[in-house]
Amino acid sequence: MKNANPLSWALVVALTLGSAACRDEVPGAPAELKTVADRFPIAVGDKTVMMQLAVLPSELERGLMQRRDLGPDDGMIFVFAAPQRLSFWMRNTPTPLDIGYFTPEGELAEVYPMFPYDERSVSSRGSRLQLALEMNQGWFSSRGVRPGAKLDLKALGAALRARGLDSRKLGLKIDAR
Repeated sequence: MKNANPLSWALVVALTLGSAACRDEVPGAPAELKTVADRFPIAVGDKTVMMQLAVLPSELERGLMQRRDLGPDDGMIFVFAAPQRLSFWMRNTPTPLDIGYFTPEGELAEVYPMFPYDERSVSSRGSRLQLALEMNQGWFSSRGVRPGAKLDLKALGAALRARGLDSRKLGLKIDAR
């Protein structure tokens, strides 16, 4: 383009810059989607937990099976598509856990201990629960996190988006933006 006029150069520069600006279709979207293996800082009451998100059917089914590497403030949150009575067991799970059941509004409603390899169901009393958080056994009591504590739903919504998931399609009413 040795003999190109200045208008041609301006057009080439504008098209080049414009196409570079359009590469990311969603502003602020992560370059690479996160997976169930990734941890996200999400508060429960005034305590921060590094949570893994179990959302897809295979993740909900597997949970923390075979895991022995749970850190003191690590946990896994299970996200269900609708409020319901929840029930968990400890098949193939060697680590003693507590499970906290949450309402769709993110309020902790119930906490129960669960024991290694115990295949008896630990069911919620309530039938309007949509989230369950598994933590090392004793975590809720030792951190003073009791029923009534709130889960940071905005942080949960951001974590879901980082996984490429839409909280609204999951039945959650999270204003995460």
